[in-house]
Amino acid sequence: MTALSQRFLNASRDLKFFLIASFLMGIGYSIFDSIFNNFLHDQYAISGWQRSFLEFPREIPGFLVVFVSAGLWFMCTRRIGAFALALSSIGALLIGFAAPSYAIMVSFLFIYSMGQHLFMPSAAVIGMDLAREGQTGRRLGQLNSIRNLAIILGSFFVFLTFKYFGFTYKHGFSMVAIALLFAAVFIFMMDKEKDHQKKSFLTFKHEYTLYYVLNILYGSRKQLFITFAPWVIVSIFNKPTQTLATLLTIGGIIGVFFQPILGKLIDKKGERFVLLSEAVILALICIGYAFARDMLSEFYAFIAIAIFYLIDQILMSVNMARSMYIRKIAIEPADVQPALAAGVTIDHIFSISVALLGGWIWNEFGYQYVFLLGAGIAVINYFAVMRMHIPKQVV
Repeated sequence: MTALSQRFLNASRDLKFFLIASFLMGIGYSIFDSIFNNFLHDQYAISGWQRSFLEFPREIPGFLVVFVSAGLWFMCTRRIGAFALALSSIGALLIGFAAPSYAIMVSFLFIYSMGQHLFMPSAAVIGMDLAREGQTGRRLGQLNSIRNLAIILGSFFVFLTFKYFGFTYKHGFSMVAIALLFAAVFIFMMDKEKDHQKKSFLTFKHEYTLYYVLNILYGSRKQLFITFAPWVIVSIFNKPTQTLATLLTIGGIIGVFFQPILGKLIDKKGERFVLLSEAVILALICIGYAFARDMLSEFYAFIAIAIFYLIDQILMSVNMARSMYIRKIAIEPADVQPALAAGVTIDHIFSISVALLGGWIWNEFGYQYVFLLGAGIAVINYFAVMRMHIPKQVV
């Protein structure tokens, strides 16, 4: 701990501010995710259809990121990051204190989610800018590890305060708003990028076509994990909600230690090697999801599925390799933020589509075929990554 404290003290002013902001952001988002579903149930007594409908206002901001970023062309990346966190802070506060009806709450959820999705490309750019030469993956891994730790602490905070200290949802959403607002302040206090220049964000360059394709495949794969992997555990193996909570906690703890290792691996072996490995592992996991129950007894099949779920959760971190890839192939540095924003938009277009397609396949043919689709996506991803050619020197 002393060594970590010393490294923090020796870090640059901007890096210290971003580390603190990343921790506060992780705390805020974790508290929100921990209380939101119970809040919906207790406050509005919504139906299953209403709950599923909420995924649209939560995910549409991801589609809009590239357009909103275009409207904020006059801001540098760090100012956009601060604005995004402040927007989420406002949305959380409005949900907690000014949403008497379900319809009004949905509009505030849109604000919260817009800030959350707008921050994604900004966070990647800021993290890469704060890395030393040749240690970009290591830096992104460290930042992700800090966020994982914050998520675990945020969830534990909710457990303690709601169980033993009588916290209400208003207290919870207040803590979310405060954490995100302070995170926004720390990022705002960072120096502006020296090379910031006015630019249009609403551009899709053909030189980055492969990056966009990788985001299509990532969005499709991500949604299969988010939507259908937990549903297998709940509906096929009939496990209670605490099973998923336990798996998420275990995955978060593993992530604290795994993220820096993954970052160093990317620096050492390269983005292409890591993304190819991800594709192979993902294909095997999808086949495991599809056939574990047919090949093993119920008990061992669930153990296998739980392991697959944890590995799948960890693999989501490999997205940092895609961010590093676009930075390395960017024709000019000013292209990185627009390309990342476009990637988030493309990701969400296909993630929403795959969720609908996967639901139809599950109902018509069975859950196994959803994961065979996932295996097919992983194979396509493998051959797409094979086409990656990364310059030896970072632009």
